[in-house]
Amino acid sequence: MNLRRLAFAVLPVVGAAGLGGLGARSAPSTYARLDKPTWAPPASAFGPVWSALYAANVVVGWRPYASSPSARRLHMAQLALNAVWPAVFFSAREKRASLAVIAALDATVAVEVALLGRDDPLAAALLTPYLGWCGFATALNAAVSTPAAAAP
Repeated sequence: MNLRRLAFAVLPVVGAAGLGGLGARSAPSTYARLDKPTWAPPASAFGPVWSALYAANVVVGWRPYASSPSARRLHMAQLALNAVWPAVFFSAREKRASLAVIAALDATVAVEVALLGRDDPLAAALLTPYLGWCGFATALNAAVSTPAAAAP
Protein backbone atom coordinates (compact mmCIF):
# COMPACT_ATOMS: atom_id res chain seq x y z
CA MET A 1 0.00 0.00 0.00
CA ASN A 2 1.24 3.48 -0.84
CA LEU A 3 1.35 5.32 2.50
CA ARG A 4 1.83 8.75 0.92
CA ARG A 5 -1.24 8.25 -1.20
CA LEU A 6 -3.21 7.03 1.80
CA ALA A 7 -2.05 9.99 3.88
CA PHE A 8 -3.01 12.40 1.08
CA ALA A 9 -6.45 10.83 0.85
CA VAL A 10 -7.26 10.68 4.55
CA LEU A 11 -5.34 13.31 6.51
CA PRO A 12 -6.59 16.45 4.71
CA VAL A 13 -10.20 15.29 5.00
CA VAL A 14 -9.80 14.45 8.69
CA GLY A 15 -8.08 17.81 9.18
CA ALA A 16 -10.84 19.71 7.36
CA ALA A 17 -13.53 17.90 9.33
CA GLY A 18 -11.70 18.46 12.61
CA LEU A 19 -10.97 22.13 12.03
CA GLY A 20 -14.45 22.68 10.68
CA GLY A 21 -15.84 20.98 13.78
CA LEU A 22 -13.88 23.33 16.02
CA GLY A 23 -15.24 26.30 14.09
CA ALA A 24 -18.74 24.90 14.33
CA ARG A 25 -18.77 24.31 18.09
CA SER A 26 -21.56 26.86 18.44
CA ALA A 27 -23.40 25.54 15.37
CA PRO A 28 -26.27 23.78 17.17
CA SER A 29 -27.26 26.80 19.24
CA THR A 30 -26.56 29.31 16.46
CA TYR A 31 -28.43 27.29 13.83
CA ALA A 32 -31.41 26.92 16.16
CA ARG A 33 -31.60 30.71 16.58
CA LEU A 34 -31.26 31.65 12.91
CA ASP A 35 -34.23 32.90 10.96
CA LYS A 36 -34.16 30.15 8.32
CA PRO A 37 -36.14 29.67 5.11
CA THR A 38 -38.80 26.95 5.05
CA TRP A 39 -36.55 24.76 2.90
CA ALA A 40 -33.74 24.70 5.48
CA PRO A 41 -32.96 21.16 6.64
CA PRO A 42 -33.15 20.20 10.30
CA ALA A 43 -29.88 20.41 12.19
CA SER A 44 -29.85 16.61 12.47
CA ALA A 45 -29.37 16.31 8.67
CA PHE A 46 -25.95 17.94 8.60
CA GLY A 47 -23.93 15.23 10.39
CA PRO A 48 -24.95 12.33 8.12
CA VAL A 49 -24.66 14.43 4.96
CA TRP A 50 -21.19 15.72 5.83
CA SER A 51 -20.03 12.25 6.86
CA ALA A 52 -20.97 10.88 3.44
CA LEU A 53 -19.43 13.85 1.62
CA TYR A 54 -16.18 13.59 3.59
CA ALA A 55 -16.03 9.85 2.82
CA ALA A 56 -16.40 10.66 -0.89
CA ASN A 57 -13.62 13.25 -0.53
CA VAL A 58 -11.32 10.55 0.88
CA VAL A 59 -11.96 8.38 -2.18
CA VAL A 60 -11.50 11.36 -4.50
CA GLY A 61 -8.25 12.23 -2.71
CA TRP A 62 -6.99 8.69 -3.20
CA ARG A 63 -7.74 8.70 -6.92
CA PRO A 64 -6.05 11.93 -8.16
CA TYR A 65 -2.95 11.45 -6.03
CA ALA A 66 -1.25 9.75 -8.96
CA SER A 67 -2.65 12.23 -11.47
CA SER A 68 -1.92 15.89 -11.95
CA PRO A 69 -0.44 18.23 -9.36
CA SER A 70 -3.26 20.63 -10.30
CA ALA A 71 -5.86 18.13 -9.10
CA ARG A 72 -4.00 17.67 -5.83
CA ARG A 73 -3.74 21.43 -5.26
CA LEU A 74 -7.43 21.98 -6.00
CA HIS A 75 -8.36 19.15 -3.67
CA MET A 76 -6.29 20.66 -0.85
CA ALA A 77 -7.64 24.16 -1.54
CA GLN A 78 -11.29 23.12 -1.40
CA LEU A 79 -10.71 21.20 1.82
CA ALA A 80 -9.00 24.26 3.34
CA LEU A 81 -11.96 26.45 2.38
CA ASN A 82 -14.30 23.81 3.76
CA ALA A 83 -12.44 23.91 7.08
CA VAL A 84 -12.53 27.72 7.29
CA TRP A 85 -16.20 28.31 6.53
CA PRO A 86 -17.70 27.07 9.85
CA ALA A 87 -15.44 29.33 11.89
CA VAL A 88 -16.34 32.35 9.78
CA PHE A 89 -20.08 31.63 9.83
CA PHE A 90 -20.67 30.11 13.28
CA SER A 91 -17.82 31.43 15.42
CA ALA A 92 -17.14 34.85 13.91
CA ARG A 93 -20.78 35.21 12.80
CA GLU A 94 -19.71 37.07 9.67
CA LYS A 95 -22.37 36.47 7.03
CA ARG A 96 -20.68 38.41 4.21
CA ALA A 97 -17.27 36.91 4.86
CA SER A 98 -18.76 33.42 5.12
CA LEU A 99 -20.52 33.96 1.79
CA ALA A 100 -17.19 34.90 0.23
CA VAL A 101 -15.55 31.77 1.66
CA ILE A 102 -18.33 29.46 0.54
CA ALA A 103 -18.48 31.06 -2.93
CA ALA A 104 -14.74 30.40 -3.26
CA LEU A 105 -15.39 26.83 -2.08
CA ASP A 106 -18.11 26.40 -4.72
CA ALA A 107 -15.81 27.69 -7.46
CA THR A 108 -12.89 25.54 -6.34
CA VAL A 109 -14.98 22.37 -6.19
CA ALA A 110 -16.53 23.16 -9.59
CA VAL A 111 -13.07 23.54 -11.14
CA GLU A 112 -11.93 20.34 -9.43
CA VAL A 113 -14.95 18.45 -10.79
CA ALA A 114 -14.29 19.82 -14.29
CA LEU A 115 -10.59 18.94 -14.15
CA LEU A 116 -11.26 15.46 -12.81
CA GLY A 117 -14.01 14.96 -15.39
CA ARG A 118 -11.37 14.91 -18.12
CA ASP A 119 -9.00 12.47 -16.42
CA ASP A 120 -11.09 10.57 -13.87
CA PRO A 121 -14.85 10.65 -14.51
CA LEU A 122 -15.52 8.45 -11.47
CA ALA A 123 -13.76 10.89 -9.13
CA ALA A 124 -15.69 13.76 -10.73
CA ALA A 125 -18.95 11.86 -10.22
CA LEU A 126 -18.08 11.19 -6.58
CA LEU A 127 -17.43 14.89 -6.03
CA THR A 128 -20.60 16.09 -7.79
CA PRO A 129 -22.94 15.58 -4.78
CA TYR A 130 -20.46 17.58 -2.70
CA LEU A 131 -20.62 20.39 -5.26
CA GLY A 132 -24.42 20.26 -5.10
CA TRP A 133 -24.46 20.32 -1.31
CA CYS A 134 -22.01 23.23 -1.23
CA GLY A 135 -24.26 25.13 -3.64
CA PHE A 136 -27.24 24.37 -1.41
CA ALA A 137 -25.25 25.49 1.65
CA THR A 138 -24.36 28.71 -0.18
CA ALA A 139 -28.04 29.42 -0.84
CA LEU A 140 -28.84 28.65 2.79
CA ASN A 141 -25.99 30.87 3.99
CA ALA A 142 -27.38 33.70 1.87
CA ALA A 143 -30.98 33.14 3.02
CA VAL A 144 -30.55 32.99 6.79
CA SER A 145 -30.54 35.96 9.08
CA THR A 146 -27.15 37.43 9.93
CA PRO A 147 -25.52 35.05 12.42
CA ALA A 148 -24.54 37.98 14.64
CA ALA A 149 -28.25 38.76 15.05
CA ALA A 150 -28.76 35.22 16.31
CA ALA A 151 -26.06 35.43 18.96
CA PRO A 152 -27.16 34.85 22.55
